[in-house]
Amino acid sequence: MTSRAAEDVALLNRYLQGDVGAFDELVRAHEDRVFGICLRMMGNRDAALDAVQETFLTVFRKADRYQARAAFSTWLYRVAVNTCYDQLRKAKRRRTEPLPETTDPADRQSGDEFSAVELRPEIEKALAKVPVEFRSAVVLVDVQGLALDQAAQILDVPIGTVKSRVFRGRKQLAMSLGNLRGPSRHPRDE
Repeated sequence: MTSRAAEDVALLNRYLQGDVGAFDELVRAHEDRVFGICLRMMGNRDAALDAVQETFLTVFRKADRYQARAAFSTWLYRVAVNTCYDQLRKAKRRRTEPLPETTDPADRQSGDEFSAVELRPEIEKALAKVPVEFRSAVVLVDVQGLALDQAAQILDVPIGTVKSRVFRGRKQLAMSLGNLRGPSRHPRDE
């Protein structure tokens, strides 16, 4: 068990014994990652913030249901993904178009900040078009950097299913973004 996992279990036990401050520490330790998952799943900032809040409310109410079969973080991320699924289903019933967010910061993982800012809206749009079961796998594995086995635990599916969903999600993203930078040139084309 890693030190973070052991600390999470200790904080959860303190919370279950009545120390509300321990729950605040758990939130601070995981809120950025939960927000990242929710943002990529939901596709817009406001919906992601709502999903994060709902995730932590669910954990607050159901903390006693956590069973130490997996790391607390795995359980928490699964709650986040399920919350996003629920909210996406509700939103599908009353579909609206969100206002564009043009003030998003650059993608720090990109080597070129200018192209990262330019590409980000297109990537977010393409990701939003990917079916939710594929999107969740891509977000967990490619964006959040989780291992396939951890993503499988979070999504409650076999590892092979995660691999398949990641492959299909990547393929759909590639098809959506394929002509973004213009046609590629192969040596044999010359």
